[in-house]
Amino acid sequence: MDHQYHDFEPRQSGSFGRLSGASSSRRRSLSMSFGLSPQVDDDVESESVSEAGDIGDRALHSSRYSGSSRSRLSLDNTVESGIVVPIQEDPLFKPSLNSSLQVAPSPVENLSPLSHDAIIPSGETKKDEKEVPWLLEYITCLLSLAVFGILGVLARYCLQKLFGPEVVGATSDRSYMYLDLPSNMVGSFLMGWLGVVFKGDILKVSDQLAIGLTTGFLGSLTTFSGWNQKMLDLSVEGRWVFAFLGIFIGLFLVAYSIIFGIETAKGLKWLFKRSNIQSFRGTTFPHACISNKSQCLWTFMVMLLLILGMLWGTFATLEKKDFETGSSGAQLFLACIVGPFGVWLRWFLARLNGRGLGKNGTLKWMPFGTLAANVLAACVMAALATLKKAVDTKTCDTVASGIQFGLLGCLSTVSTFIAEFHAMRQSTHPWRAYAYAATTFLISFVLGILIYSVPSWAKGYD
Repeated sequence: MDHQYHDFEPRQSGSFGRLSGASSSRRRSLSMSFGLSPQVDDDVESESVSEAGDIGDRALHSSRYSGSSRSRLSLDNTVESGIVVPIQEDPLFKPSLNSSLQVAPSPVENLSPLSHDAIIPSGETKKDEKEVPWLLEYITCLLSLAVFGILGVLARYCLQKLFGPEVVGATSDRSYMYLDLPSNMVGSFLMGWLGVVFKGDILKVSDQLAIGLTTGFLGSLTTFSGWNQKMLDLSVEGRWVFAFLGIFIGLFLVAYSIIFGIETAKGLKWLFKRSNIQSFRGTTFPHACISNKSQCLWTFMVMLLLILGMLWGTFATLEKKDFETGSSGAQLFLACIVGPFGVWLRWFLARLNGRGLGKNGTLKWMPFGTLAANVLAACVMAALATLKKAVDTKTCDTVASGIQFGLLGCLSTVSTFIAEFHAMRQSTHPWRAYAYAATTFLISFVLGILIYSVPSWAKGYD
């Protein structure tokens, strides 16, 4: 059977993109077409929903060994219904369980934040393109995460102040409308834009830009540990109803924020197509970067290094000046200094997503990397909150609060969490989304009570 090619939308997540929301009928037809069993089909979906938000630095390692799979099966030859078309150059190719068959989703469903190489159109090969050093890509990713992570911390602080008691008054420390709710909603909304609908357009410019915007900026703009800690604070005050309302209403609002982001971005993209605006397609800049990727990466890396050095230098100077005052500014400056380390740790932990447990990969649908990052950050956040009450000095409060807001705020994330939650809700097993959310909140909240609430009750801390 001869397979024809069409000019479809490009893939959005590189060689490791998979199904994260196609209907069961599409998957059944695909399984019958290629002879895949329903169990294999379910395994593919389980892995894809776990990787919907992030797979961390594993993307760089994976892309080194994905050339053969790309030469046999192109995800570019994909219609929006999720059908994969084998490449014409190998008409006898029959996918087996050992082949890297990947089912492409509808473009708005694939959220994985990093691809590696430009897509190779059918019948074409890369000419005169030197292999980009892996270390160069890795360092550029780390710098991009750091710079955008600091910007995310600053944006979260500004949203706290804007919607907090001092200005709008919509959020408060003593209400289920917690201080970080606006930033979590805005970050989830923007994930629908930058991490879903317009992801492919950003990837045409730079993979490192895409990972910086999604994992770096949006991951740091949103925070799960801050959310969990505010609910623990309410529990210590005996406001249990407010604590549970904060969890349920907060989850509802961020879940619909990403849906609203996706729908509005799709509407804007439709207007672009109606107006014959193809985003970055047809411009010379992305093509220049593809043809000379190594030089572009060197330029991008140097630029990011200079920006990071300037940011760290500025905040270190300001921190030294204001540290003794114990002001909120001193806490923010310290948060911006330590924030990148939280982003890097979360990126490393994200490699656990899609792996499952044990050699057999049990529970592949559970994003253990994101789960570990959120639970770890929530537990350390609770421990530092206990330490602040026990020591009760200006210096301790400044250091602990800076670490909480920066390092732990960037280590935990709501945007990635809600992207995975959304992908699970769109899968054939929507119950997994609620099991994942319940597991995350239950473990974090219970451990937080043991670490923070119980000592506060026992010692009578105010």
